[in-house]
Amino acid sequence: MIKFYRKYLSPMKTTKCPYCPTCSLYGLEAVEKYGAIKGGTLALWRIIRCNPFSKGGYDPVP
Repeated sequence: MIKFYRKYLSPMKTTKCPYCPTCSLYGLEAVEKYGAIKGGTLALWRIIRCNPFSKGGYDPVP
């Protein structure tokens, strides 16, 4: 699902993710490192934090 988003939906967005790595890359790394449940939870929490009022910046997968 994340790969589909990165390939087809992300290029259509007009705004950029304020975080490094981007939220979708963070999600991929989290799922690869921790598996679907914990990695998915980390990715979801990151997506919730990513909003127009977010400071952003460097935020790697723990």
